[in-house]
Amino acid sequence: MRDEGQEEERDEDKEEGNGIQGGRDKDREGGNGIQGGRDGDRKAGMPAGLSGPQTYLTVSSRYLLGGSLGCSLLPAPCLGTAIPRDAQDDPFPRCAMVEVTVTPRSSLADRPVQVRVRGLSPSQLVTLRAWLKDEHGECFQSRAFFRADGLGEVDPGSHAALGGSYSGVWPMGLFWFLQPDTLFRRLVKRDVAGSPFLVRLEVFNGLQLGTELQEQPLGWCEAERWYVGPGVQRVPVREGRVRGTLFLPPGPGPFPGVIDMFGGAGGLIEFRAGLLASRGFAVLALAFFAYDDLPRVLAQLDLEYFEEAADFLLQHPKDLHIPPIPYCLERILLTEVGAMDNSAIFADPRDPTYRASAIPVEKIRGKVLFVVGEADRSFNSKLFAQLALERMPPESGRLLSYPGAGHLIEPPGSPLCSISSIRGTPRPVAWGGEPQPHAHAQEHSWHEIVQFLEQQLGPAAAMKL
Repeated sequence: MRDEGQEEERDEDKEEGNGIQGGRDKDREGGNGIQGGRDGDRKAGMPAGLSGPQTYLTVSSRYLLGGSLGCSLLPAPCLGTAIPRDAQDDPFPRCAMVEVTVTPRSSLADRPVQVRVRGLSPSQLVTLRAWLKDEHGECFQSRAFFRADGLGEVDPGSHAALGGSYSGVWPMGLFWFLQPDTLFRRLVKRDVAGSPFLVRLEVFNGLQLGTELQEQPLGWCEAERWYVGPGVQRVPVREGRVRGTLFLPPGPGPFPGVIDMFGGAGGLIEFRAGLLASRGFAVLALAFFAYDDLPRVLAQLDLEYFEEAADFLLQHPKDLHIPPIPYCLERILLTEVGAMDNSAIFADPRDPTYRASAIPVEKIRGKVLFVVGEADRSFNSKLFAQLALERMPPESGRLLSYPGAGHLIEPPGSPLCSISSIRGTPRPVAWGGEPQPHAHAQEHSWHEIVQFLEQQLGPAAAMKL
């Protein structure tokens, strides 16, 4: 698999400190997702150990239980609720407690979760908001507007969002439509093994349109989105010229092997390799420039380097140098927000003059799966894939082409990044894509990629978090 682009790195890539945290299981047992306590609170309609007037105080079960349940219960507004005469002097009107839950609370980032809100008034208009901060402190958030059903509940998996970051029924919409507060930032998990993304899910009364929400949420919970499963080993690789990270599933193996590479911005990106290793593959996340002691820029493509990487992982040799297709910088288009649209800069790959620049895919001894977005603004990826298929033996290649999808087709749950800054470019780069078809493309292609690897390399044992 191959993908291109990444947010420009502002810190040096780290080779240490990314080991699996031994405390994760301990934390889970010591309070991260104390399911029994949460169920007990739900049945009682209030946090355990509270009764009487205390029910109506703002209570965080994180402090109440001494753990990290990640859920807060607050009173819902009593819309249209009559207050009994003997309760009129009560400063805290008696009404249902609002509960926000995410199930499962801790999960792999490519797995779906269910978000539910309970305890609202029937037909109450609310805003559901999701947000997280990446390792650079950048905030990404999404929101959707809902009306509670007759039971005072909201379920994005069955209730249509009226508006916000998206509309319609999207079970994972709050995750798929996360957008950065700062323009041109891409959500990329760097420390894939040491920590998860913590996604906070909140519910507010009424419509909340501002970026900075001043009101107290009616309730909230927190989801852990991990990029490696329990027992996956992360091993830094410095073997000969090869630089990268090897992710190994738990157990003695052997495991089907995959080399995972990203493209044009360089560096080392590991989040996809970690997710594939969690599905039972041994995955080498391979850097080939702008990392460690590798060349700082991609002046030429030296396939002997990839031969060495393949030998390291699979003992599958090749030896070839391929000249690049020329490109014309004067064909760059600047979008309305000042990003670079590079889709027209490359020379026509069908020109016989550039025949030597074609990768000899006809010599590939394995199967190839091409995944492209038809709204790709980086280059005409569908055309390049079709030309490659024409050179290959029948049945040796397959093309997945998605209308409306952009260049950065990533695992499901990853929000669309249509524009981002990357190393070595004077302006942000346009990757293209429309939110809803791009989300569908990521969901479908990830299933097809995993299935393709299992068919070609043998079955792999997926794991649960």
